[in-house]
Amino acid sequence: MSELPSRAEALALVHEYTESESLRKHMLAVEAAMRAYAVKFGEDPERWGLAGLVHDFDYERYPNAAHSATEEHPAHGVDVLRARGWPDDVLQAILGHATYCNVPRETPMARTLFAVDELTGLITATALVKPSRSVHDVDARSVRKKMKDKAFARGVSREDVTLGAQELGVDLDEHIQFVIDAMRQVAPELGLAGAPAGP
Repeated sequence: MSELPSRAEALALVHEYTESESLRKHMLAVEAAMRAYAVKFGEDPERWGLAGLVHDFDYERYPNAAHSATEEHPAHGVDVLRARGWPDDVLQAILGHATYCNVPRETPMARTLFAVDELTGLITATALVKPSRSVHDVDARSVRKKMKDKAFARGVSREDVTLGAQELGVDLDEHIQFVIDAMRQVAPELGLAGAPAGP
């Protein structure tokens, strides 16, 4: 099994490839959810966290509107990571989070990455429409309500959120709350700690 790079190296890669602040924050949110689930499942939080941190690092440069399994995101990013010696289980999980790559999600890490990816986006969007703009004011019920509103955060695949929880074998409401709790731990880094109080 290849050596894991350091988090600093992974973060440097994210910053090198990604200008968008919201996309960087998305990767940090997925990292937080992955670390929390790794602890819950008795897995390595560093390994899982790094998979979450870099899963979309190539997305801004290679957005893959055509949904090619072999070109652009995430295949391009995986090639870059492979050349840098990243371990294969992480690469397989990253390929598996994009359904169009047709890579089976065979490991708990791969299933978890898929399960938290779209969900973190939905939780972020739910927090940002709160008056406080804080993830501390979001709960599973409010996210479920927003899920039903097709016009809300329409880029988020509800099917992937539901399928992800099914593949993980967890109750959807519990899954949503678990990811909210994980994101609360890094709320300042995500810009979701709440708007400063007015004068």
